[in-house]
Amino acid sequence: MKDGIEREMNRLISILLRDQTRDGSWNYAFETGIATDSYMIILLRSFKINDERLIQALIRRIINNQEENGGWKLFHDAGEGDLSSTIQAYYALLYSGYLDKNDPRIIAAKNFIIEQGGIERAETFTKTLLAITGQYSWDSLVPLPIEIMLFPQSSPLNFYDFSVFGRANIAPILILSHFRYHRKTSHTPDLSDLYVNHMTGQPGKRNEEWRNLLSFMKDQLQKLTTKPAEIKKKAVSSAKQYILKRIEPDGTLLSYFSSTFLMIFALNALGYKLDDPLIRNAIDGLRSMAIRIDDAIHMQYTTANVWNTALISHVLQDAGLPSKNAAIQRANHYLLSRQHTRFGDWVLRNPNTMPGGWGFSNINTINPDVDDSTASLRSICELVEIEPAYQQGWTRGIRWVLSMQNDDGGWPAFERGVNKKWLAVAPIQGAEHLLLDPSTSDLTGRTLEFLGNYTSLNKDSPIMKKGVNWLKNNQREEGSWYGRWGICYIYGTWAALTGMAAAGKTLHDQSVQKAVEWLHSIQNSDGGWGESCKSDIERKYIPLGESTLTQTAWALDALIAVTDESTAEIEKGIVFLIRNGGKDDWTTRYPKGQGMAGGFYIHYHSYRYIWPLLTLSNYQKKFTG
Repeated sequence: MKDGIEREMNRLISILLRDQTRDGSWNYAFETGIATDSYMIILLRSFKINDERLIQALIRRIINNQEENGGWKLFHDAGEGDLSSTIQAYYALLYSGYLDKNDPRIIAAKNFIIEQGGIERAETFTKTLLAITGQYSWDSLVPLPIEIMLFPQSSPLNFYDFSVFGRANIAPILILSHFRYHRKTSHTPDLSDLYVNHMTGQPGKRNEEWRNLLSFMKDQLQKLTTKPAEIKKKAVSSAKQYILKRIEPDGTLLSYFSSTFLMIFALNALGYKLDDPLIRNAIDGLRSMAIRIDDAIHMQYTTANVWNTALISHVLQDAGLPSKNAAIQRANHYLLSRQHTRFGDWVLRNPNTMPGGWGFSNINTINPDVDDSTASLRSICELVEIEPAYQQGWTRGIRWVLSMQNDDGGWPAFERGVNKKWLAVAPIQGAEHLLLDPSTSDLTGRTLEFLGNYTSLNKDSPIMKKGVNWLKNNQREEGSWYGRWGICYIYGTWAALTGMAAAGKTLHDQSVQKAVEWLHSIQNSDGGWGESCKSDIERKYIPLGESTLTQTAWALDALIAVTDESTAEIEKGIVFLIRNGGKDDWTTRYPKGQGMAGGFYIHYHSYRYIWPLLTLSNYQKKFTG
């Protein structure tokens, strides 16, 4: 098996070296469903931008992903299909002008939508899209009054109680909702036949409670003045300024597709014309996110260059490439150039720390996150003692990461202390993920792994102890941990176990034992592991029924980290990785990441190379000498 490991590692290394781009980064695709493709067509048609080559390429991808029953799925085993994705695709295909209502694919999609309950059953963001383009009533959406921009921090709810991702999307929606904006053209399709009960909204108990709270707070604010119109004007200005101050160099709003899409329409609602540089640059910024996948084009939700590059540079070094290797030098130079020097929203709850983190995308300058920061620091670690520029970057990065630890001992993704748990029950699909940024097992585990294995921080330090205690307090009864940004319990358990090991915990620790037993219990007969995206929706482990390379690598790496000698389970898993490394089927394309439960799943094209290589390397160093 030793020779097999060497061959597979060399194969993976050669692929990664081949795929590095000229600037030193790796731009493997950040692939999601067809939502961004559909939205891009609708955006271009709404503003009469006749980019036919792009529109036709997007149509190919949308049609290629349609199921036989007429719907579109978020992932392979997602049942019949996803209603909101199907509405988005149906709308985009019709609006493109290349298909009409008599096309068999359109007829099948319409039948699926009607069978699933029609537009009334769509999720919040799809209804917002429909409201923006004149297909749905703003009055039927749960309103957030524009005045929320002015609610003080002492109030039960204020704008900055939402996560930075939530704020980026909510700010333009507040403007659009305030103006009851809708943009139709002479070619806008009529979607009225997609209403099943011909009702544009059902308030529901949770909606009413939410409306009452917001209405009460709005009334309290207006009591402070005799001119409520001035408050509205000031709130609109506040929302506008929030957006304008967070536009990235490529014109996008925090480099997210959804927030930039919404911003373009919000700017139009504020009076900006299509030829204004802000709108023109934003549209060009979205165009720059396009990436070719097979024979079609996909609009990425964002680019993943920093994330890919940090992980790949680190794993190549872990697998034996020296830091002076030309590919590693280029990668780390790229990463150092992407370290942040500007303050972002994170400073609001962390005011005594200077910038020093890294973001996810190629052009991210003000929205760093803990995971990208520790990944980048792992990558540049070997250069710290020999190059002063890396020493400075290292010091700034370490200080920023340490400062981001929450009071509960865990680490969040973007901001400290954004965790008003009652917001999770807001009547918005995915509210827990959209509005909150709590400590998570994956962020906490991976940060502990970095601090324990790559810094001189004492394992008995309060920082490490608090992190370990958070993990122990948040372990599930059967032994697993839930991972927020990956799928899902395998991911969280891998991060937690590798973090615990780096903090000095061994198999003698009860939490570690339980986790190892759980991983053993879910191993497949072929030696691999596989978990369904349904785990994320149902909040319990759901087996995929097949093994995947990435999830097998995660499970194995966790077991390797806490085991002194190789076991039968580890050996079977290693054999699986070696035998299946070159396969190409639905399991290799299955999403391994998620952005929002039930709505947003991610296929990282880099993962099938990164995680098996890391695992094989760690196995080789620990067990074969």
